[in-house]
Amino acid sequence: MALTQEQLAKMFGLGQIGAGIGGIFGKGGDPSKEAMKYIDQIPGQTNQYFDPYFQAGKSQLPGLQEQYSQLLGGPGEKLNQIGSSYQQSPGFKFAMEQALKGAGNAAAAGGMAGSPQHEQQNMTLASDLASQDYNNWLQQATGLYGQGLSGSQGLAGAGQQAGQSQADMISNALAQKGNLAYQSQKYKNENSPWGGILGGLGSLAAFL
Repeated sequence: MALTQEQLAKMFGLGQIGAGIGGIFGKGGDPSKEAMKYIDQIPGQTNQYFDPYFQAGKSQLPGLQEQYSQLLGGPGEKLNQIGSSYQQSPGFKFAMEQALKGAGNAAAAGGMAGSPQHEQQNMTLASDLASQDYNNWLQQATGLYGQGLSGSQGLAGAGQQAGQSQADMISNALAQKGNLAYQSQKYKNENSPWGGILGGLGSLAAFL
């Protein structure tokens, strides 16, 4: 026997109601919530790898800023500060003795030993050797300073990159959580028993 339109409408509406009631007892878990459990672990799991570099870079910033400020404010003063710790090289004393000995021998051979000219020559020789030794030391000291500054910059840069990577990781995790929260609410709405019941009643009322 063929069903009338009214009978079909009633059956369709009751079917929706039945599906909604069935959802009360047969509804499965929300997959979005399960995914969130793992996403919540991302920041904590990655932090152990990024944090040492971030902390190392962060610790370099105060000293690095101070050095930059000194260099920009007065490079000559910075150079004098480096030079203030100058110490004669181990070979300076020996070189000085040999140079003065040679000059003395030459002055003696020329009959000028002990003369004012001889003394002036010794002073000039000593000054030149001291200047040469200081300049060599300063060149090495500024080179080491440059290496230290470059190393500090490298650590600061590594810290910045680590912080940026960690921030991106957290941002992505939060974005995924936001999407999953939306999906979770959508899942709840679609699987709500009252949603099924009300939908069924609506369908039934439309045909009655």
